[in-house]
Amino acid sequence: MVTIIVIAVIALLVIWVISVQNKLVKKDEICNNALKQINVQQISRYDALQALVKLTREYAGYEADTLQKVIEARKITSSPAPTAAEINANEQALTEIASRLIAVAEAYPELKANQNYQDTMQSIKQYEENVRLSRMTFNDTVTLYNQQVRMFPTSLIAGMLGFAKREYLADDVTKKDYPTI
Repeated sequence: MVTIIVIAVIALLVIWVISVQNKLVKKDEICNNALKQINVQQISRYDALQALVKLTREYAGYEADTLQKVIEARKITSSPAPTAAEINANEQALTEIASRLIAVAEAYPELKANQNYQDTMQSIKQYEENVRLSRMTFNDTVTLYNQQVRMFPTSLIAGMLGFAKREYLADDVTKKDYPTI
């Protein structure tokens, strides 16, 4: 009888550990997916900035060449599994590129009046909004994951299975509002 009780307790413990592990994996994958979604939006924004440089070249060849060099120097990461640090670095690079493009456009009123320019800038603004929303989603999913990893008794299993607390994406305190586009 004692043997049956011990086996039943062990079986329940094993089932519980498997259940906890599955929940942690699910939440970890949701975090990974949310991070990848940000990366996808950043790549789209990068592509739109590239298109804007090509358009700028028609109006301001020298400045466009300079901008192209900046873009090449600030290549964004598009790894299959981006990290929060890579996403933050991408965001800084994209913000710098966008700021320089806007500064060039200010010097060329005919460029700013061009419909293609206006459409491209609108798409860049939309990508920025998508990135902002995706960042919020990621930080929300990290909150849920971190709660699970840190709460007792799940924290015991999480530590044994290698699940660690994840980092949030950094807030850009310099970015109170989007640049005027």
